[in-house]
Amino acid sequence: MLFAQDPLKVPVVPDSIPDPKEELQMLKSLPLDELLDKMVNGLVSLAINVAIAVVVFYVGRYIINKIYRVISGILLRRKVDASLSTFVLSLVRMLLYFILIVTVIGILGIETSSFIAIFASAGVAIGMALSGTLQNFAGGVLILLLKPYKIGDYIEAAGYAGTVREIQIFHTVISTPDNKQIIIPNGGLSTGSVNNYSRADYRRVDWAVGISYGDSVETARKAILAILDSDERIVKGFIEDDRDKRQQEQLEAIADLDGDGIPDALPEPKRTWLQKLFHKSPVKAKIQTWQEAQAEKVRKMLPKTDGSPKVYVENLADSAVQLKVRAWTRNSDYWDVFFEINERIYNELPQSGVNFPFPQMDVHLDGRLDSRVVRPEQQ
Repeated sequence: MLFAQDPLKVPVVPDSIPDPKEELQMLKSLPLDELLDKMVNGLVSLAINVAIAVVVFYVGRYIINKIYRVISGILLRRKVDASLSTFVLSLVRMLLYFILIVTVIGILGIETSSFIAIFASAGVAIGMALSGTLQNFAGGVLILLLKPYKIGDYIEAAGYAGTVREIQIFHTVISTPDNKQIIIPNGGLSTGSVNNYSRADYRRVDWAVGISYGDSVETARKAILAILDSDERIVKGFIEDDRDKRQQEQLEAIADLDGDGIPDALPEPKRTWLQKLFHKSPVKAKIQTWQEAQAEKVRKMLPKTDGSPKVYVENLADSAVQLKVRAWTRNSDYWDVFFEINERIYNELPQSGVNFPFPQMDVHLDGRLDSRVVRPEQQ
């Protein structure tokens, strides 16, 4: 026969935490031999747990040191920035030791859920308090790993332009052309637009040249092209051919003095056993060779970039015919080429009969005079 339960009556759940008073009363009621036996069993169990915890701690510390050294060797082999390597190694060691300590505490029979909850709450509170700083830190890690720019590059970002001097965890230091030190947070650099002028090895140089109306555009074009052709830093044909030519010249320049065309072998740098372990293995060497072959294949399939100098009529302005001059040069020669060719155009172009006009305005006067105008001699 079924009886309906009272919905207002809540079933009593026994408390899982034992009452110390009840435990003490139960121990007092036990005989002496049983009490001694229980104490001996508890001490033996505690000793075994302590011994296991000690062994686990030392074995875990040995494993942590091995992992630390392996990660340190990998970061060293990858040539990761020193500041990032130090931070990553410290973070890894702290995390591994935290896991080890929680494991040892669990072996000793102490409840670990409370420790984990406390650390999780502290992590959330610290993360909320340092949200902006953590964003800059994450940006610094991304910059150091992805390398959108490196030390020595000339970049433009966050409204500033200059040469990168330092890449730190939380900010990047750039130096402007007038030697101002600008500190930019990495958070904005990792999420915003960065114009890296030093990323490509070749850049196009543009000049604006104005000639007088009535002068020959073809004469000006030939004179400007002759100026550009006489400069060895200017690309005369395809950029890829010029790059290969300059690389070959560099190889010939560093060849040994015997004249056999083979560069002198550099001494093999000393490596630790860990660096030798992670050095190029045969499989990795084959993969790298295959990647280089694929890159060379793709490069040959792509069309070459025409970098020969060009002169165009850009605009018919009020006072001059505006010519646009374009040429390609290596990135390292950009500013020298720009200023020197600018000066040569100014000095040599008039020798070919082409003039630079001044701003001018034609004013037409009406010959008729108003009768109401009083001439000075009539006064």
